[in-house]
Amino acid sequence: MPEPITGPRPTLEAVAARAGVSRATASRVVNGGAGVRAPLVDKVRQAVEELGYVPNHAARSLVTRRNGAVAVIIAEPEFRIFSDPFFEQQVRGISRELTAHDSQLVLLWVEGPADHDRIARYLGGGHVDGALAFSLHNDDELPALIDRARIPTVFGGRSLTGQALGVPYVDCDNRGGAREAVRHLVSLGRRNIAHIAGPRDLMAALDRVDGYHDVLIGADPALMVHGDFTEESGARAMAELLDRRPDVDGVFVSNDLMASGALRTLRDRGVRVPEDVAVVGFDDMASVVMSTVPALTSVHQDIEGMGRLMVKLLMRLLDGSGGPAPASVITPTALVRRASA
Repeated sequence: MPEPITGPRPTLEAVAARAGVSRATASRVVNGGAGVRAPLVDKVRQAVEELGYVPNHAARSLVTRRNGAVAVIIAEPEFRIFSDPFFEQQVRGISRELTAHDSQLVLLWVEGPADHDRIARYLGGGHVDGALAFSLHNDDELPALIDRARIPTVFGGRSLTGQALGVPYVDCDNRGGAREAVRHLVSLGRRNIAHIAGPRDLMAALDRVDGYHDVLIGADPALMVHGDFTEESGARAMAELLDRRPDVDGVFVSNDLMASGALRTLRDRGVRVPEDVAVVGFDDMASVVMSTVPALTSVHQDIEGMGRLMVKLLMRLLDGSGGPAPASVITPTALVRRASA
């Protein structure tokens, strides 16, 4: 291996000379351009490694018209983002895929409408190449605000506004997963199956409600209580259900955190799980389902994989030539049985 060049910071010209190619060829390889034969690509990459060449970001932006950064916008308060492992897993998938594409993650969260102007100014300022946004509420102005910024965007999850704007999204089969959860409870012989639903303004929660009703047509409205996807709201909802319908013998809970709270309430009330009440959650987040007592049966969705898919769709938008947007993706779900049901 040739000895590394010492002295001033290596230039692109030095890389080209070491690789035995033109400066233009070296530039195309370094900046991710196409049209360079594989052997030459290997030579340039080897020269970059040997010289310790670091591309000049400003110059690279002029060539590629890219900033090398993507905004990740979460429409939830800060305390939810850092306390809910769902967001941790999705952001981890996004971060890993962005790293593979040599792009940086810029995390933005939206506490409420007061943050909209700040987000709009940032997105419109040319700081990022595109945006990924999730946990979008149906009455939220955020999708329209992002659309006005005219940057490539992919949403995590269906939203009414997003669909109206034609923005591609990645989501799991929320309705089908809910049906499988409820059918499992029915197969166990449970007759009074309740549902602790998520927020009324999130499509994922509404789809899971629809899946519950697909199986239990005409279910007693008293068997449904809404929470906000937090553990405490699940505990409160379970207490309300037991007060309303002491004969409840099965519960499908719209996410794992609320299911964890529901199990705590059942334990505090002296109700045995699954002997008296069988419980099924949704998400199958390892940090939650394996820490509950008993271990939680849950509907699995590939949360980290969905984050990666969001980035892949966005990169297709960024690399495209103005053609139609990539199709939205619905990923499969699967019931994972444990001790709670």
